[in-house]
Amino acid sequence: MSVTEHKQEAPHSVNCSVLTVSDTRTIETDKSGHLMSKTLQNAGHRVLKHDIIKDDFTKIQEYILLADQDKEVEALLINGGTGLALRDTTFEAVKHMLDKEISGFGELFRYLSYELDIGPAAMLSRATAGIRGCTAIFSTPGSSGAVQLAMEKLIIPELPHLMREIYKDRK
Repeated sequence: MSVTEHKQEAPHSVNCSVLTVSDTRTIETDKSGHLMSKTLQNAGHRVLKHDIIKDDFTKIQEYILLADQDKEVEALLINGGTGLALRDTTFEAVKHMLDKEISGFGELFRYLSYELDIGPAAMLSRATAGIRGCTAIFSTPGSSGAVQLAMEKLIIPELPHLMREIYKDRK
């Protein structure tokens, strides 16, 4: 079956949860989280939750576990905490919670970042994605530019197809 046929079988709408990892942002100042939510909604997806938590390894993993256990949440989109500072723990927290990694997401994100405007600094990005149970998880840097790039070029075009792949063996 071709990718086109897969996409035709994909759901039109996905139930999502948006999480911002930040020590400084509030729901009012969370530009990147709002951008994720708005972009999802404009593409016909439902945003069930939009939360902010501190950059704490255990809290991030607890949130991922709760999202995975919530039967309504199909996809968790995380932004922030992916840098190289000691306090940035999102990448490690997410990676340890994945049943399957979607390595192409991070690779393509870095490639697009390099090509579009970041140059060699793109190699510092720790964007990642994968699956835990039946939940798709995407983790992007917290800058609005990074979120916009990931959403427009990668997540929105492939989210329904990804959900089709997750659900095909579980019917």
